[in-house]
Amino acid sequence: MRVRKPTLAAMALAAGLSLTACQNDDGTDQSATPPAASAPSSADGGSGSAGTGSAGTGSAGSDQEGGTDSEGKTPNGTGGTGGAAEDGEAAKCRTDELEITAIDATVGGDTEGTVAVDLKNGGGRDCTLAGYAGVDLKTNAGSLSAKRTGEEAPPVVLADGETVTFGITYPINDSGGSGVRITGLVVTPPNETKSVTLDWPGAATLPVTDGSGTPVQVGPMGSAGQGG
Repeated sequence: MRVRKPTLAAMALAAGLSLTACQNDDGTDQSATPPAASAPSSADGGSGSAGTGSAGTGSAGSDQEGGTDSEGKTPNGTGGTGGAAEDGEAAKCRTDELEITAIDATVGGDTEGTVAVDLKNGGGRDCTLAGYAGVDLKTNAGSLSAKRTGEEAPPVVLADGETVTFGITYPINDSGGSGVRITGLVVTPPNETKSVTLDWPGAATLPVTDGSGTPVQVGPMGSAGQGG
């Protein structure tokens, strides 16, 4: 049998192919451009820093004050969906929970009349009154709304059974005329829309005014006596 010996050209071609294969195995990663090293995050400007949660992909900024946590709640009770009761504060007092009464509190010698309005918490829980009550006088000439005195009106927390008082002041009719006859008192607790109508316990009439403004004033929760 004749054995064919490979030619020099064939051997050279096989050696070249073998060398190319070896280079491909080891040279592919070497020829690629190595990735740039990642820069360390800045302590005050990186995507996970406080105050950038809305712009970055992380959530670090959302847990800061004024944002929301991972459950959608606002930290420290600032604007969360749970309301005041969730922060340990009493919820607002409802009209139906309050026993509202009014008495004449005018002191002899005063130049103005005063009516004191009591709001007693009978709801079986603590509740909060904040601001001014709405006050309207029913008269034979129509409804007359009281003007706020402008005093500060901090929230008042009433335990069950406790009472807070505010004052209404009005001019005494010493004109000698019949004046404007008062027929009733309408009180609306702060932040409520339901009202209570009471008998008016003060003087029977108001002096007739020039119509430039209401002569009746109402003070905030906790006020009483002359000046509201």
